[in-house]
Amino acid sequence: MIRIPIALLVNGATYEVDVEARRTLVDVIRDDCGLTGTHIGCEHGVCGACTILVDNQAVRSCLMFAVQAEGRDIRTVESLDAEGHLHALQEEFMRHHALQCGFCTPGFLMLALAALKVNPAMDESALRDVLSSNLCRCTGYETILQAVRAAQLRIGAVT
Repeated sequence: MIRIPIALLVNGATYEVDVEARRTLVDVIRDDCGLTGTHIGCEHGVCGACTILVDNQAVRSCLMFAVQAEGRDIRTVESLDAEGHLHALQEEFMRHHALQCGFCTPGFLMLALAALKVNPAMDESALRDVLSSNLCRCTGYETILQAVRAAQLRIGAVT
């Protein structure tokens, strides 16, 4: 099997790894970079558990090959922790009980972060539409929506 040397910029750190061309970005982030906050769910791009930011765009990392991410700015849920302080989205998810088992939470956090970067003044209908693209089996979505709306008020355009 042929391995390709690549350098990934993840959360501001460079990871030099040798990967098979067919390895997904989520697998390399978890296994080679040691960043396990991004979860693997359906592996078909349906559930959104593996959502990360690539060049500030929400991406299902199970659908992207690691070799495609070379030279791109990758952010995972671990990037939300700024010097030991939770991001407003993380705080509001806790405050509004927007997580139960927590499996989908990293994907929702990164999806919400990307959405609020694009449109900090997103109305509830548009936000509901965005959040409906990820799956949660525990919360019923209302608490997730409430948490993101509360974070939106706190952070405005600063995300």
